Amino acid sequence: MRVAAALVVALTVVTGASARVDEQAPSTTTLPSFSEFLQGVRTEALSRGIRQDVVDQALANIDEPLPVVLERDRAQAEAVLSLETYIARRLTAKRIKTGREMLAENRDLLAKVNDKYHVPPRIIVAIWGVESEYGRLTGIRPTVAALATLAWDPRRSTLFRTELFDALQILDRGDIDLAHLRGSWAGAMGQPQFMPSSYLKFAEDFDGDGRKDIWSDLGDVFGSIANYLKGHGWSGDETWGREVKVTPEAGRRITNEIARREGSCKAVRDMTVAMPLKRWQTLGVRLPSGSALPEADVEASLISGNTRRFLVYRNYDALLEYNCANAYALGVALLGDAIASTAPIAKAPISRKSTPKKQPRRTPRTRR
Repeated sequence: MRVAAALVVALTVVTGASARVDEQAPSTTTLPSFSEFLQGVRTEALSRGIRQDVVDQALANIDEPLPVVLERDRAQAEAVLSLETYIARRLTAKRIKTGREMLAENRDLLAKVNDKYHVPPRIIVAIWGVESEYGRLTGIRPTVAALATLAWDPRRSTLFRTELFDALQILDRGDIDLAHLRGSWAGAMGQPQFMPSSYLKFAEDFDGDGRKDIWSDLGDVFGSIANYLKGHGWSGDETWGREVKVTPEAGRRITNEIARREGSCKAVRDMTVAMPLKRWQTLGVRLPSGSALPEADVEASLISGNTRRFLVYRNYDALLEYNCANAYALGVALLGDAIASTAPIAKAPISRKSTPKKQPRRTPRTRR
């Protein structure tokens, strides 16, 4: 089997903690009206033990599907970027600079989280930065209405119907009130952008105040991100991986000799099977400096972009569980390394030809 020479990813991929949106075959049954659908949701919610007042309030002002949610859902696979372009857009000087400031500002709290979950602060801060711009952009869509829209739509109704009931359960538990239950178009919530199912499984009350507050409490935000990664196999004894150099000759050998992994996640299928570092060394894989790989007793898989190559270890799989796209996982990993580094932050060169003329100031557009 062959290693992909180039890797493209959807700009708006949403998986894992953010939203598990694996493809689901559309239902062949007749689509009910939205009002009929909501009545069915109401009946099932009550049968699940969710309080009448919670159900009434949550569904009271939902009269029709949200068109913007359906538009965003349909547009996911339209914008694709190369691995290198995606990473470059994520590792901006501003994001790295802010990440270093947030790492320093929350050093003591992050150290306590690391002591409990064994997830390094740089990785926690990197996910926080990528998911919500360090808590600034957590989403404006009403979560229940967004999930109801996607649960009614036949494309992935089973998945989002489950998430809808999980959201109602969160309201029933009193973890947050309906007015503040807002997030992304796909229902991802809070600063870590957890789907309701991920919240119920992995959200943490790190500060011990009786609430799992991923919306405004940084201890709970950091603890929840760390708990999610730990719950998906992150080991404090290893790193995520490293960038490597593959000569054209080595690339041909790898293409012809090394199989790719299997799995439901395309990102996993786009990497090779895991092999010992000694084997990669034999094949001609080197560090970017040209020196030999570390003599460590670990196995790694190779990810190939257009111009960049990476050997990744077991911890990398935990990042893929957060979002099943190699560009996302590598973007988080490399951002974390840049945040922890003391090296000067390189600014992207500005081409005079592409420098835009000064434009009137506009209202910034909300990302989610």
